[in-house]
Formats: sequence, structure tokens, C-alpha cells
Amino acid sequence: MIKLHDRGVYLSHQYGILPEEECANPVAKDIARKGTIAWSILSAHNISGDEQKLKIKFDSMASHDITFVGIIQTAKASGMTRFPLPYVLTNCHNSLCAVGGTINSDDHIFGLTSAQKYGGIYVPPHISVIHQYMREMMAGGGQMILGSDSHTRYGALGTMAVGEGGGELVKQLLGNTWDIDYPEVVAVYLTGKPAAGVGPQDIALALIGAVFKNGYVKNKVMEFVGPGVATMSTDYRNSIDVMTTETTCLSSIWQTDEETKTFLRLHGREKDYRALSAKEMAYYDGCIEIDLSTIKPMIALPFHPANVYEIDTLNQNLPDILREVEIESEKISLGRAKLSLLDKIENGKLRVQQGIIAGCAGGNYVNVAQAANALRHHSCGDNIFSLSVYPSSQPVLIALTKRGMINDLMSAGAIIRTAFCGPCFGAGDTPMHNGLSIRHTTRNFPNREGSKPGNGQMSAVALMDARSIAATAANGGLLTSAAELDCWHEAQEYEFDVSPYKNRVYQGFVKGVTQQPLIYGPNIKDWPEMNALTDNILLAVTSKIMDPVTTTDELIPSGETSSFRSNPLGLAEFTLSRRDPQYVERAKKIAAIEQQRVNGEDVCRLNPPLENIFSQIRLLPGQDKITAAQTEIGSMIYAVKPGDGSAREQAASCQRVLGGLANICQEYATKRYRSNVINWGMLPLQMKEAPDFEVGDFIYIPAIKSALKGDLSDITAFVVNGNRPVRQLTLYMEKLTSSEQEIIKAGGLINYNKNQLINGH
Repeated sequence: MIKLHDRGVYLSHQYGILPEEECANPVAKDIARKGTIAWSILSAHNISGDEQKLKIKFDSMASHDITFVGIIQTAKASGMTRFPLPYVLTNCHNSLCAVGGTINSDDHIFGLTSAQKYGGIYVPPHISVIHQYMREMMAGGGQMILGSDSHTRYGALGTMAVGEGGGELVKQLLGNTWDIDYPEVVAVYLTGKPAAGVGPQDIALALIGAVFKNGYVKNKVMEFVGPGVATMSTDYRNSIDVMTTETTCLSSIWQTDEETKTFLRLHGREKDYRALSAKEMAYYDGCIEIDLSTIKPMIALPFHPANVYEIDTLNQNLPDILREVEIESEKISLGRAKLSLLDKIENGKLRVQQGIIAGCAGGNYVNVAQAANALRHHSCGDNIFSLSVYPSSQPVLIALTKRGMINDLMSAGAIIRTAFCGPCFGAGDTPMHNGLSIRHTTRNFPNREGSKPGNGQMSAVALMDARSIAATAANGGLLTSAAELDCWHEAQEYEFDVSPYKNRVYQGFVKGVTQQPLIYGPNIKDWPEMNALTDNILLAVTSKIMDPVTTTDELIPSGETSSFRSNPLGLAEFTLSRRDPQYVERAKKIAAIEQQRVNGEDVCRLNPPLENIFSQIRLLPGQDKITAAQTEIGSMIYAVKPGDGSAREQAASCQRVLGGLANICQEYATKRYRSNVINWGMLPLQMKEAPDFEVGDFIYIPAIKSALKGDLSDITAFVVNGNRPVRQLTLYMEKLTSSEQEIIKAGGLINYNKNQLINGH
């Protein structure tokens, strides 16, 4: 049972959840809000002096090898001389990618030399995935951690962690702050105990299914409280917590207890424990009540973690439900490839082709141990179905090996791999064409697993818990709920062996900075120059996406394209490649015109259709003297709701290096994507009406710099086509901080930081 409260609630340690309308003697909300765990942590890290306008400084940060080169390059260009806080550089996202020759190792050595030069912490490839290392070695009670990966969540250890784009990490490296309005806090009140065979992914998927589509926790903090917390191990809690990202919440935090202390003690960090609990009659802006005992084994079908069903429900309605997925796949592939699922029904059962247990969600000790329990003395079979298991760190692998569980898995036919995030983002174990993979990983967005519809390929992923994946493996690949097995006893106690970290991790924050020069591979390129905003701008509509949601994986595909992550222009070639293959060519044409303008050339003479556009603009009131020379020209993407999914800043930066000046949408799916748009100097525009413009049209916005300082709720723009009368358009932007305004005017964070240095700030 999952219940969403329509209004706020108070939390009583004696009586549990009290809806505010039923509370006889409520504490004043402004006081009771300060009784949450979230308040205690946020207020302790806020340096603004304003309880509502927060300026947060984090305790530590983390990045993986998709993002850290760009972050360090940006901070270096902005004047950074050392890392002012512990900064962990992991190499878990592209370690096995076989594209680009030396590219991966070149980025890794850049990371090591950066840690040496600036005083960072460097975790070599295959040692640990990013979030497992942070759990094991960094997270602690009352702390705040910022990561350049959207699944930066360590709430079960008492840490409020946030996943943001690289620009926000750059700000911390330069001594600046993460600026937000004080967020709403939603209680996740847990009662009961998970049934045997029900794992953390089942609970997480049930939660995501209940809140994603209605936006119940969007940009809010989820605070896990209640007696049900004590029924779960810390590892179990961690695996739920990491999936809160898929609800679109801002962050998450859990009440802590002796179990939390035991986990930290086991990892040699008992001093990092802090007792955290809500105060009596703390007020929450919303509440999600979950009776854990009612949650059954779940599955999230392609193509989103919120496409959730009970496995039993799916098995009872296979043809109807699978046909819906097939229809969606046809839309996604744009007719370039076909995915069939109905042909995978055998005697009323669904046959799947692959199983994966991996990463920060699935590769934890408790999940792999339970999979080993299910597969002991069983076989994965000798047919198409394959099972791969990626323990989340070398310490986890050592513990599983010592307990004989790796032997159990390998004997059953499972393939054991090292700590790597490849299956989570399409750089490892891509399924066969027309294959269905079941995975205990984080996401199942379209083609994120690595298939390429443009090449006639289509495969898909369904998310499940490790326990049901193991049950399916034991049944030779026929979809099977963990509830059908009777083998779910407590996993053997975990033993943490720190030696892989002690012997291989470079601890530069302790050692301090050195004279080590940075080592650059040939693919590591500087960011191109970006222009400052002009008073008036002309936006070329270069892509229009009318899907309900557009993920960052669609904006810039993951997988092997990420090999070019350190080459801004090289990576930009893949922008929207799976969704709108002509976008890059269109954007480049507009960027070339803008470069002509910057060079002082007559762009209207060189591009005659543009003269017609400006002729129409000059007919508008007050625009009779406007010229192309004084008007920045850039590309623009329209999407209904862009930015769901990854924190990867490349979804915005690739648009920017191709000359992007703005996004226009109905709403931004996540704060982090909107922040990325801003930090890369693009306008985060919105409109309430359906767009009446098409690719090839232009949108002229006069006095945009003045608009940034004024009423963001009413920005006048004009659709200019050349063949039709000019039409007025009303745009708006949500609130911008003063620094965000200046970043946009400067043309991006790099320019803004350079200006700050020049001006002596």
C-alpha cells in the first residue's frame, strides 16, 4: 500500500503521521518545518544568512570519468589552483569502452595527474563504482556531498547528496556556492517489513511508479522515516535510496540508527556516524506512506523506471501489456528498427534474453549475495539467456569470494565482471537485436543499453530486483518472480576489506598539491570560445520534439559516444543523433552564420534569406534600426519536458558548442538540467501554449538583457518565417539568481569566471 497525502503532515514519534487538517494543536508551520532532518543539514551548510535563499557549501564532491575532465578543464580555465575540498575522481563509467584507441586511458591519466596537481582523490578503473566508493569511504551523518552524476544519493548514511551538472561542481572548486530556494520536504513514512524475496529495487520501483508522473516530489527532498526503516539493512536502504533520483526529487535523507552506526563501524568510520531523526511534531509539505509488507516483486518495463507493474500482474496480462511497449518502441525508433515482444511469450511465460546485476543499485553485497542464494546448485541454462554480475567494488567482490558466493554464481553459469557502470549507460553487455534484458541497474531509457535504431538495431531493458533476476536465471530465462522461490534467508555477514583502497587509491587531499604537470591525451580539447549575450537575439528553431518527456540520453546519447567526452566538439557531433539526426547539421549552419557576424562580415549579404528575416523584424515597433551585426544568432531546441535522467552536463554543453542560445519548453524535467542550460550560457525559456513554430523558423527576442533583470514572467518574442506574417509569442523564465543572470549574459560559466578574475572578485 502506497498512500500520497494531499496536504502537509506532522510527524509524532508516539502517534506517527498526523495530517495537518486532523491535528488538534498543531505547532506553527514555520517552526515545525525546522524539525525535519533536512532542515538540520541544509541550515548547517547554508552561508547566506537567509533561511529561504540558501547558499550551500558541500563537504566533499565526486565525479566519474564521463565528467571530471571537463569539470577540471573549466575550473582550471577559471583560475583554480587547488581543490578546496575533498574531490573524488572515479573511473567506472567508460573503462571497458572499446572506441577511440587510447582515449579512455588518456582521460584516466589526466584524472590521476589532476589529483596529484590539485590535491584530489583518484580511484583507478575497476576498483569501485562512484557511489559505492562514496558510501564506503566518504559519506557520513549530517554531511552534504555534491556529485556530477544524477544518482549521487547517500541518504541512508545520513548524508544529503545532490547530483548536478559539472558547472555546479566548478562553482564549489572556485569557492562559490550552490544556490537554491529552501526546498519542500516530503516524508516517506515506512511501516511493516519487506516480504521474503522482495528486494530494494521492488520497493524503489513501486515508489517511482507512485510519484513520477504526478510530480509529487519533483525538486523536493524525500525524508525516509518511520518504524519500517529498522527492518532493512543499510545495504538494502542504500539500494532504495540511489533510485530516488528517478522520482525527480532534489535529494533524499534517512533517519539513522544503530544499523547505520554498525555499517560505518564496519568500514572503519564510526566517527562519521550521527544520530539523525525528526523532532517531535516536525512538519512536512507532503507525505508518502508505504507499508513495506504489501510490496510485491516488481518490474519496470521499457522505456522508463516509472513504467511499473507487479510481475504477477504482467504475467497475467502479457499480450496486452507487451503490445503497449511494442507500440511505444515504434514511436521511439521512428520506423528505423523494430522491437517485438509478443513473440517472446512461451506457454504463457515471457522469455528474456539477458540478465544483469550491476552498479550502484544492483551490485551491492546484499543483492549479489541473495542472487547467489537463489542460484546455488542451479543453472542459468545453455540457451540464449545469459547472466552477468558486476559487484560494485573490489571490497564487495573480496567479501563475496571469501563467502563462496562468487563460486556459486560462476558454477551456475553467471559471468562475473569487475566494478563498472557500463550496463547502466550502454557501454557494456548491450543485448542482441530484438533482445529484452532484465536488469538491477538504475535506468531503462530508450536505447540507453546501447542499441542504435539508426543502424536497424533495437533492444530494450526492463528493471527488476536482483532476486527476481536470479529466479529468472534459475528458470532458464523465463520471467519469474522471486516470490516463487523459497530460498531467501539473511545474507552472511559482510566483511569489509579496505586493502584495495589502501593500496591503489591516490589520497591527494591528504598529501596536498604537487608540481605534477597535467598529462593530456590527443582527444582532450579545451572548450571553444563562447560569445557574450547581445541586447537582442535571433533564435533558429533547429529541433522540435513533441514527446511528453525528453531524456538527457536522447539529447546526447550515452554509451560509446561518451568516449569523446573530453573533446567538446567531437562529442557534440552526436547531439540528438538518435532522436533528430539532422539537428547537428542545422545547428552548425546557424553557428557558421554567427561566426561570420562575430568576424564583422555582412551575414545578410552572405545568407540572403536572412535579409528577408531582418526586413520583417525591422517592421516591428521600435525595431526599425535593428541590424544583424548587433544581434546574436544562435540555435534553439524546443522540447515539451526536457532533461529527465542523467546529470550529464553534455546534454547542454553539446548544444552550446554548436551555437545553442536557448531551450524553450513547457517545463524542465529536473532542476539539474535547467542549471546546466544556465551554466552553459543558454536561456532557460518556457511557454505555456503549444508551439506554433516549426524547424526552420526564427524567434526574435528584443531587449533580452533587460528582460533578465526585469519581469521574467512576461518576455515578448516574435516568430519570423519569411513566408508568413510575424506572430507575437509570450515566453517566460522561472526565477534566476543574480549570478545566474550574469552567467547567461557573459555567455556561460567559463566567461563569467574569467570576468570575475579580471574584475578582481
